[in-house]
Amino acid sequence: MHGRIWLAGMGVLLTTGCGASQGDPVRLPAGEPVTVEVGAASSGGACRLLDFAVIEEHTEIRFDVAAASERGDTRTCVVRATDTTWPELTLTVTDTSIDVPTFTADVLPDGATKVSKLGQAAYRRTGAKTAKHGPTAEVGWLAAEDRLAMLRWTCPPADDRATAGAVAARLVDLARKLDTRSL
Repeated sequence: MHGRIWLAGMGVLLTTGCGASQGDPVRLPAGEPVTVEVGAASSGGACRLLDFAVIEEHTEIRFDVAAASERGDTRTCVVRATDTTWPELTLTVTDTSIDVPTFTADVLPDGATKVSKLGQAAYRRTGAKTAKHGPTAEVGWLAAEDRLAMLRWTCPPADDRATAGAVAARLVDLARKLDTRSL
């Protein structure tokens, strides 16, 4: 019985032309490929908090590539420009239960400058260049909704620490624009 049903089905397909090519193939118009800009937020994770235009407004650098990662209570986003490795901007947001005294005692790095009007407590600092990359600028803060956030800028190898210091000041302004509650 199953064999007859199968044969009948094949007969219908063959007589209706399924599997056989009819007419000319579809031709696409010639032309340049269209470039579509995709926003950083489309990468998910902490990238949902970032916008390429807002980053450029605060850092004067245009980024156009974003990649996100999520592991446990931590969401991360890394943004770069397509045609270069440096600079690189990383945003990390972690759910936490620490309070301001714990942040000050355990998270605030030695030598960091305290920042006002950013979350419950915040800092900024610079780091030295390494063999692999230039100096870094970092802004970390304890957001009001029990989230620990950090923006980290990695400079090109040719940059000096003074450049990273100037970037750190601009990252504070960028950090004030981020709403970590929306994650």
